[in-house]
Amino acid sequence: MQIEKLRGKELDQLFNAILSLRDLEECYLFFDDLCTVNEIQSLAQRLEVARMLKEGKTYHKIENSTGASTATISRVKRCLNYGNDAYQLVLDRIKDETAPEEEQAIGEK
Repeated sequence: MQIEKLRGKELDQLFNAILSLRDLEECYLFFDDLCTVNEIQSLAQRLEVARMLKEGKTYHKIENSTGASTATISRVKRCLNYGNDAYQLVLDRIKDETAPEEEQAIGEK
């Protein structure tokens, strides 16, 4: 399992720091200090690619919509198919959290 390569004291500290964040604003502040804008955008792009792949969107549609390269899309797809199911875990959780907002927005149209 690839996660074993990642384990260590410094990564434990990083992940515990992330888990200590209390809200979206704290996340923005922490990641703004921790990462470059490009790094943050790259992480967000990968999550969006995963969401679109799970919805069955084509590489062409994903590439046009997100600006992600086909290499990035392929890497995310490989993780979805053979990874730790963490993308699915997170996508399910954020879908549950955003569903009422999306339903309200649809109702307002």
